[in-house]
Amino acid sequence: MNDKKLLLINEALKLFYARGINSIGINEILKQSGVAKKTLYNHFASKEELVLATLHYRDMIFCQWFESIFNDQSTGTDAMLAIFYALDDWFNNRVIELDEFKGCFFINTAAEYGDHNAPARQLCKAHKNKIKVLIQAKLSLFIKNEELCQQLTQTICLLKEGAIVSASVEGDVTAGLKCLPIVRQLIREGC
Repeated sequence: MNDKKLLLINEALKLFYARGINSIGINEILKQSGVAKKTLYNHFASKEELVLATLHYRDMIFCQWFESIFNDQSTGTDAMLAIFYALDDWFNNRVIELDEFKGCFFINTAAEYGDHNAPARQLCKAHKNKIKVLIQAKLSLFIKNEELCQQLTQTICLLKEGAIVSASVEGDVTAGLKCLPIVRQLIREGC
């Protein structure tokens, strides 16, 4: 990817994540990045195109981080618990690649788009589905009953999303850790 394009995406992502998409104008992105307007429009036909690029970029960063959570886990239980320990790290600003925690960029973005068919909202939905697939793939390694695996996946995803919203909206940075007893019980019952 071109250096200027990546710079624009990075700066736009920082601003959108910190203050919301609708409150940030193109001129602020240009000022923050130090890039000329013509250069921006050579890479992106519109602000909406830049928004989509930031979503793709954040998706890539987040998924790399999320997949790394599972890499060192030898059991399914450990992998599921690792999700919530990792959320605790994120909520408490111990995940450098995700920057300071300001909620989930995908939840925040989806909330700014009322139209469920808007491309940005569809990318947010695709991101959430991608994370669900990663969780289910890990669960399926140790839970062979497909229906049970799907139910556990759904429940763990709901707990994860609830913890993110609690940390963001209520400021409860311990929300991830509070899910651990429930996850342990779910896994015990499911195995």
